[in-house]
Amino acid sequence: MDAFNWLKSRLAIIKAQPSPPPTRSLFMHLDHIGIAVADLEATNELMKRLLGRAHYKIEDIQEQGVSTSFFTAGETGEAKVELVGGIRAGNAIDKFISKRGQGLHHLAFKVDDIEAELERLEAAGFEILAGYPSVGADNMRVAFLHPRSTAGVLVEICQPIEAGKV
Repeated sequence: MDAFNWLKSRLAIIKAQPSPPPTRSLFMHLDHIGIAVADLEATNELMKRLLGRAHYKIEDIQEQGVSTSFFTAGETGEAKVELVGGIRAGNAIDKFISKRGQGLHHLAFKVDDIEAELERLEAAGFEILAGYPSVGADNMRVAFLHPRSTAGVLVEICQPIEAGKV
């Protein structure tokens, strides 16, 4: 059998298989893009020049050994850029930068129900990093999906913390 007919037969088998039922994603929208930086102060200045506005918040996350800086992106301000830099030796951002250099660190998606979404994602075969959900920056509960299960990109799932709840 030549390559064309072999491929044609394989495609016929694939087409004959029923499609799995669609799964309902609880993703609401892209919340922010996280960028790993070696010098938060210098990168804040760079982003200020790029976006034409200053950051609206700087926040230290002591348990992770990082400091974050948030900028609004776009006209509505719903999407954000988060700069993440290390503030303590041995933090994950410094390790990331030593392996990959500065740049895209993660994509974050905001959800209404983080536990339900993590359950759905785990059932769909995604690897959830241990120890999550936890309290993250910008008044959010956060969890991360391992990059080996998401085409090499760290994915953050986040849900706003309601007043009085963690």
